[in-house]
Amino acid sequence: MTAVVIAATTSAPILAQSQATQEGAPAPVIVKIDSGVLRGESRDGVNVFRGVPYAKPPIGVLRWKQPQQPDSWPGERAAIAHEPPCPQPVNIDGKSANAGGVVGPQSEDCLYLSIYAPAKANRAPVVLWLHGGGAFLGSGQLGSYDGTSNARRGVITVSINYRLGALANFSHPALSRTAGAQDALGNFALTDAVAALQWVKHNVTAFGGDPNNVTIAGQSAGGAMVVNLLSIPSARGLYHKAIIQSGALLRPGQSMADAESRGVEAVKALGLPADVTVEQLRAVSAQTFVSSEATRRGVATPIDHRFRTTTTGEALNAGTEIDVPVMVGSNSGEAGFDAARALARLTGDTGASAWLYHFAYVPGFRRDEWQQGAIHSAELMFTFDSIDTSSWAASASGKADAADRAVAERVQSCWIAFYKMDPKAKALRCAGDVTWPAHTEATDATLQFKETARIVKSKTIPDGPSTANARS
Repeated sequence: MTAVVIAATTSAPILAQSQATQEGAPAPVIVKIDSGVLRGESRDGVNVFRGVPYAKPPIGVLRWKQPQQPDSWPGERAAIAHEPPCPQPVNIDGKSANAGGVVGPQSEDCLYLSIYAPAKANRAPVVLWLHGGGAFLGSGQLGSYDGTSNARRGVITVSINYRLGALANFSHPALSRTAGAQDALGNFALTDAVAALQWVKHNVTAFGGDPNNVTIAGQSAGGAMVVNLLSIPSARGLYHKAIIQSGALLRPGQSMADAESRGVEAVKALGLPADVTVEQLRAVSAQTFVSSEATRRGVATPIDHRFRTTTTGEALNAGTEIDVPVMVGSNSGEAGFDAARALARLTGDTGASAWLYHFAYVPGFRRDEWQQGAIHSAELMFTFDSIDTSSWAASASGKADAADRAVAERVQSCWIAFYKMDPKAKALRCAGDVTWPAHTEATDATLQFKETARIVKSKTIPDGPSTANARS
């Protein structure tokens, strides 16, 4: 069987398609990128590559360092299966998923990504996906984030794992003293995201993608990362649009001194001495960090005046943010719509426009459980049109029906329209025949998804309940 061959070029990739040995079975697909040759699989017009390294393993002396370019490899590297997700608390039964949807082994060697691309892509728009999970749970390889449907609609999805908890958001005087003058401090999940964006810039053409049409998108903690990336200097020029799903957080900045103080208190709980060295910190097992209540969530992200120089709130008020079109919204069964509206007003006040949405659809197979509305994360299987691979649907007693699938098609069409749109656009056409205008104080426009999609005034939408049976 001849493999599908994709060769990296400066324009469109060269494709030599093959036929699978039997109907529905995947065919090999080969691509050459900066680090070497990858062998993935092609099925039904979609090329998929899993477990692709975008940085060296952040282990040993690279723990609490910004990502380094991955090493090259000889021959063909298999990219068929996912690599383990980043360390996080998991259920000890080894069968049930944690609150971030993860089950089974993890590894500190976890900076990998997956690519879903149309088999005949030619300068296709790209979305870099940042998963949710409270910044200490989750993985980019969950079924809700399956990019197959995006690919069938002409969009490349790149979904990444990034460091979590204290392995991502951690500061300590011992680390600061031994860091190089240009080393990032305390913001390692965000440095992972920037490294992934750099990987996309250098390699996505080989998969048929357009490095000049990249959207960063995330939900919950991933959405909060997108908010932060709007003011990260090294991210400027690496993306061109942004989507924030249930993550519209504009938090005040944390000083390095406060972050270091929190780090000192956190490691005391691990029984480490007050004068702990960086070598001793790096000798602590990842499992120890994620199992301790004092360290599992990290100690938040500081303003280190190196990698992260300001907060996005400060940048928006000063007009110095990375000015790109922003889509932002939340779900009816969670708090957060007021914050989403406020962020839409700030990001869309001048320059690039903002789009505001409200997801209020509850599928029949979850109606008994989601009695306060669409809970946190409920929109994911609709924005990706991934009902068949999402655990929300797989664990339901009932099954998705034609109405659910119609809603998924409508919702995803609006995300696809945003990925594909001209950044200068002031309105989107999606969900069949809906014109979605940009949100401003004057328009107050919000696209609300229920059984149908319609434009409503944001002032008619309540913020939502403060608590819900949520999984981010």
